[in-house]
Amino acid sequence: MAGRLLKHHIVCGMSGGVDSSVAALLLKRQGFRVTGLFMKNWDSLDESGICSTEGDYNDAQFVCDKLDIPLHQVSFVKEYWHDVFSNFLKEYENGTTPNPDILCNKLIKFDKFLNYAMKNFDAHALATGHYARTSGGYSVLTNPESVKKNGIALLKGLDANKDQTFFLSQISQNALQKTIFPLGELMKKEVKEIALRAGFERIVKKKESMGICFIGTRKFQSFIQEYLETASGNFVSVEDGTIMGDHKGCHLYTVGQRSNIGGQSQAWFICHKDSTTQTIYVAPGSHHPALFYQTMITEPLYWIRQSPPKLLEKKMFECDFRFQHVNVHPLVRCTVTVNDKQQGIISLQQPLRALTAGQFAVLYDEDECLGGARIMKTGPSLYELSKMCS
Repeated sequence: MAGRLLKHHIVCGMSGGVDSSVAALLLKRQGFRVTGLFMKNWDSLDESGICSTEGDYNDAQFVCDKLDIPLHQVSFVKEYWHDVFSNFLKEYENGTTPNPDILCNKLIKFDKFLNYAMKNFDAHALATGHYARTSGGYSVLTNPESVKKNGIALLKGLDANKDQTFFLSQISQNALQKTIFPLGELMKKEVKEIALRAGFERIVKKKESMGICFIGTRKFQSFIQEYLETASGNFVSVEDGTIMGDHKGCHLYTVGQRSNIGGQSQAWFICHKDSTTQTIYVAPGSHHPALFYQTMITEPLYWIRQSPPKLLEKKMFECDFRFQHVNVHPLVRCTVTVNDKQQGIISLQQPLRALTAGQFAVLYDEDECLGGARIMKTGPSLYELSKMCS
């Protein structure tokens, strides 16, 4: 087996961070022929006039030099703007809350970037530093025909606190059959220790990128105002319809966020947005029932490997649900019913806070990430339900 693996050429996506650096290191130690590939998808300076992409590329070059592997760079700035960022703006303009990271993985990293790597470097597979696993493992290299015939399941990373399958939930089966995740069996602590022993101290000391890449350290409201016009409206109490104050646009706020209404003795939180009238409904207190939802309907569901067998029997099945990264919300048990349009009608066993349209409902069966879909509509909220019953 080892001898067969050594013949393969792997392109490793390099970000300049510790995860992709250690992924490349592990592949090199296993004897693969490794090429580093850095992707540029945003072209902008930060507040200090520095392009963070240049610093990340320099860090990736530092690692590749130490590993004695080549590093190349490819730009998908135009594609990212068209496929991901334009959608991001449209969602906020319509009052919904997008997840650009999921779209980036689906449309850029595991589509255009992967295809570029396979075509231009005659690679056998793409590797990334994601904390995830697959049921195929290295069989994508040694037995590709069997993999193609039987399909591959996307599995949670061993480190439950770093598992990134949520962000990979929309990538294609074809892409998964050409991808390796070297960090899937490792804990983040182990990855940092490996990096330090390899002399990557400067990479380990870097502050990890958090949040949306193109926003960086800027405040969201300052960033979004550069692209969407001001559209004034009112903050309205969800309880009695009282106008609590005014604002400069629904796109500046997200469901669950604390509003900036002044002169109030308690904090008010965004529970619903109506972009057609620019009305933002707010509720007193961070745990008001108007902030909690238990049901939703999604766009047509996407299955990474296959439709769950139970679904074929009854058009209904139970599984686990997540709509935000693992560090934000734990998995919640749910019932999924699929209608004739293949949309998911999802009912949670317990309500979740700040569930909102535009985000993704991601479904799990134990360790396997089944797939999911974008949430089209949520509700009614617990507050609306209580009013119906009163």
